[in-house]
Amino acid sequence: MKYSKYSVVIIGSGVSGLYLALKVASQKHLKDGVLVITKSNLEDSNSRLAQGGIVAVLPEFNKADSISSHVSDTIKAGCGLNDFNVVKFISQNSSAAIQDLIKLGVDFDKTDEGKLSFALEAAHSVPRILHVKDYTGRAIEDVLCQRVRECEDIEVYEHTIAVEILVDSTNSAKGVVVYNRETDEYEAVYSNSVVIATGGIGQIYAHTTNPAQTTGDGIALAYRAGAKVKDMEFVQFHPTALAVNNTLSMPLVSEAVRGAGAKLCDSQGNYFATKFNPKGELAPRDVVARAIFTTMLENNDDNVFLDVSQMGLEYFKNRFPSISKSCKDSGVDISDGLIPVAPAAHYFMGGIETNIVGETNIENLYAIGEASCSGFHGANRLASNSLLECVVSAYELADYLSEGNLDAPKNFDEKVKAILDKYVQETDNVCEFNDMDIEDIKNKIKNTMWENVGIVRNKERLLKAQRELEDISKIISSSTCAHIGDCYEVKNMLLVANLVTKAALKRENSVGAHFREDFPQGDTKSEEKTNLCKKSDSEVENGKIFAE
Repeated sequence: MKYSKYSVVIIGSGVSGLYLALKVASQKHLKDGVLVITKSNLEDSNSRLAQGGIVAVLPEFNKADSISSHVSDTIKAGCGLNDFNVVKFISQNSSAAIQDLIKLGVDFDKTDEGKLSFALEAAHSVPRILHVKDYTGRAIEDVLCQRVRECEDIEVYEHTIAVEILVDSTNSAKGVVVYNRETDEYEAVYSNSVVIATGGIGQIYAHTTNPAQTTGDGIALAYRAGAKVKDMEFVQFHPTALAVNNTLSMPLVSEAVRGAGAKLCDSQGNYFATKFNPKGELAPRDVVARAIFTTMLENNDDNVFLDVSQMGLEYFKNRFPSISKSCKDSGVDISDGLIPVAPAAHYFMGGIETNIVGETNIENLYAIGEASCSGFHGANRLASNSLLECVVSAYELADYLSEGNLDAPKNFDEKVKAILDKYVQETDNVCEFNDMDIEDIKNKIKNTMWENVGIVRNKERLLKAQRELEDISKIISSSTCAHIGDCYEVKNMLLVANLVTKAALKRENSVGAHFREDFPQGDTKSEEKTNLCKKSDSEVENGKIFAE
């Protein structure tokens, strides 16, 4: 087993993780450097797929906008379950973070007059979305990846999965155990600052816009270590993913397309969005997703259509080149202006409970971005607030870390040594799964969650999901997965799926992205504002991955 030490360890290579690495490395001399750990290549992340843009509250350039307006819009979209102070803080610090991205080299679209171009998206009261065509996430990621690779103080572990946080008897993180898929080796990485920035959970659902690596690993990792998770029932289903079959993830058709004037119609050509909400296509995402879902059920259709003909096909192709390419690559002919769309799991408002700095209930363990739950989004995320949260929370955590002692730990207690012993001991290097079996188990989890814990929920289906997940757990509980990265993934998916289902059962009302048809919107039965959960002693530890 290998051993190493770093001043800061960041798990995840999306916008939040990369931006944090750069800010920490630039603010303070780090004796032991920064390590970024990613399951795949550095450039592969969910952030990269963000199309619409990033919220930019810049009243100095956008006279129609204000911090109070953005705060109000965010809290309305979140159904009041947001933490007001967190929302206000992120909005107030938007300008500094955006200006810093521009300095790093992110070239946001401009108007013909050379001014920043602000777009409108659903549930925003004014245009405030900065964008780079329809590949904003990719544009930001490209700049950050280049800067990270150029920085001598940042090392990157690719094709490496974090498997266990080293937590001592004082409830303090001392590092992380990682597994390298390519070398088939474990490594103990010591650090007094461990940051989870692994993104969301979309791949626990059969239909998602998230890439293959988005399997909830960071949330599962933190939960097993004893961190609290919060609001796990709040899964946002994007209304308009490109309705294509046989894909691991569905290409996103950005909210910005509806913001630019596209209309939703059914297979008979009937426009239906305003039947469900006066704001029609620009209603909050949960409302539009349920409107599409309901219309598909009523008509027994697999999808509805987004009519872009009113804006003109040439304008559409110029403004949204990535979406146009996705349609072409998927064999979708849009010459009639109709794009087939359907809802898909997209974003996770729940996650590891943190404060605005990213602190968890475990000392030295932090979480930022989609894996965290600071209270910014509440019950439903406002469009394009995700990238804003990533950069502002990373900016703030970098400042916080730079004020402390970032030297790697030198001494460990018996609890940490016991964790390490599990990975040092010889284990049976044979996995009872073959690749097809693992994919089959993953698909069982995905289908169970989509059918029973999806856009519309009720007690009967949620209990059915629990039973099916328990059956899946029995199948894999005796398997030996000591050196197979996919086994860690599937166990993480199963754990997160159970946490989402448990939280959805507990919240017996409908709010935001969580809709219970047995407790429909407007039900007067109240529920606590947040839904907290922490691992009990009876739950399976990550070490049980090893054969007894």
